[in-house]
Amino acid sequence: MLIHSQGPYDQFLLFGDSITQQSCDQASGFAFSPALQNAFIRRLDVINRGFSGYNTAQALVALPAFMPKPEQASLRFMAVFFGANDACLPGTTGQDVPLNEFKQNLRDIIQHKTVTAQKPRIILITTPPINEYKLEEHYLAKGVSDRSRTAEHTKKYADACKDIGKELDVAVLDIWSIMMAKAGWKEGELLVGSKKVERSKVLDELLVDGLHFLPVAYRVLYESMMELICRTWPDQYPENVPFVFPAWTKTPV
Repeated sequence: MLIHSQGPYDQFLLFGDSITQQSCDQASGFAFSPALQNAFIRRLDVINRGFSGYNTAQALVALPAFMPKPEQASLRFMAVFFGANDACLPGTTGQDVPLNEFKQNLRDIIQHKTVTAQKPRIILITTPPINEYKLEEHYLAKGVSDRSRTAEHTKKYADACKDIGKELDVAVLDIWSIMMAKAGWKEGELLVGSKKVERSKVLDELLVDGLHFLPVAYRVLYESMMELICRTWPDQYPENVPFVFPAWTKTPV
């Protein structure tokens, strides 16, 4: 009989799609996952469970297969970051998930028995904005025409994340609003990123292909995450979390 024993480090689990998966890549510069790992070094293990192309329906299938049991590892934080694929327009990529189903999937992820058994601090990250101009350029460079995403449709999924966060009383990192504010957008205006308005230089600098993050966007995500943790759980801010193993000066030889 195989007996599992819990390791010494609690976990900070990042669960999402390609934007999460690619957040480990430092080839172009700053990367979110390594920065978070460095912030919590010797305090928590940061685990990247990003699945490129996944929507929330697929995420629900994957979740129980990798979520550790409490006797295997203790989950202190769990970030949930989906919607970029769910928000595809119907009849395009096949990744689209209807809005009401998307909201239910988020509920089911957050309330899944494998998650509630762990009682982690949940951080629900909103679906980020898109840049229709850059998306079009990206696909035209590949010789194909793509009309799978619009700024207006994507906003509905970002708003849905905020609704679910409020409903379930979990922390929400509203990366959609943070990035849109950086782009100068104000409530009531036509959406920055839409081809109905002038092209945004800021979104060009944040999104590599109109969808995925450039290093500057990952830095915005990281800084926003750390601000949220400091504000919501000040005792869990890295400088307030002790090392699991003591400093060398306090370790007997």
